[in-house]
Amino acid sequence: MNLRDKLRGLLVRLYARRVEGHLDHDQVPKHIGVIMDGNRRWAKASGSTAVHGHRAGADKIEEFLGWCSETDVEVVTLWLLSTDNFDRPQDELGPLLGIIEDVVRTLAADGRWRVHHVGAMDLLPAGMQATLKEAEETTAHTEGIVVNVAIGYGGRQEIADAVRSMLFEAHDEGVAMADLAESVDIDMIGRHLYTSDQPDPDLVIRTSGEQRLSGFMLWQTAHSEYYFCDVYWPAFRKVDFLRALRDYAARHRRFGG
Repeated sequence: MNLRDKLRGLLVRLYARRVEGHLDHDQVPKHIGVIMDGNRRWAKASGSTAVHGHRAGADKIEEFLGWCSETDVEVVTLWLLSTDNFDRPQDELGPLLGIIEDVVRTLAADGRWRVHHVGAMDLLPAGMQATLKEAEETTAHTEGIVVNVAIGYGGRQEIADAVRSMLFEAHDEGVAMADLAESVDIDMIGRHLYTSDQPDPDLVIRTSGEQRLSGFMLWQTAHSEYYFCDVYWPAFRKVDFLRALRDYAARHRRFGG
């Protein structure tokens, strides 16, 4: 590392401390959703492979969760694999699934996070299903941040699964379809979502410069704030995170009012 890079790094750290020093912890979002985008583009820019990019993105996760812990965030939802990602070439998808499984094991073994899977479990390989179930069981009583690992996740799929669950429940309880139709409301559907017992995201961060949701938590983010960052996920820094929190704190949430 040359002198110029060292000076740049020092200035960034000093700036991050300044931003953090002015951060009002009462205005910190309690639930942050993260669309961790740009792994492959980061790898391409550095002359490396997509798999290397995914590994670099995975390595960023625990660092990010550490920042969240320092700033009193309570729930984090990490979008690790979408339902659309299953269409990727097998030579990329296979290693990616292995990397994600390693992420889940690492989070569960850390001892600071309570791991919860959100997504269509039946779409995942049997080995990953077992890893997710074990991670949820072993961290069920952990007091730290709830970390939702969105794997095999799609917003439309979640809503479809919620409706299906609601219909099965009504059938098991002997509720007539006409009576169910009369009783369906927003709260009922919400109780059948993957995140049924959690607060909706206050803030959604998407890296890589893309400004779209791509189906992320379509139901839960109806009143969320969004922060789009140009940095690719593997290069996401603490100062970028703090800027997102500062931007969120400066907004006046109206929840549709």
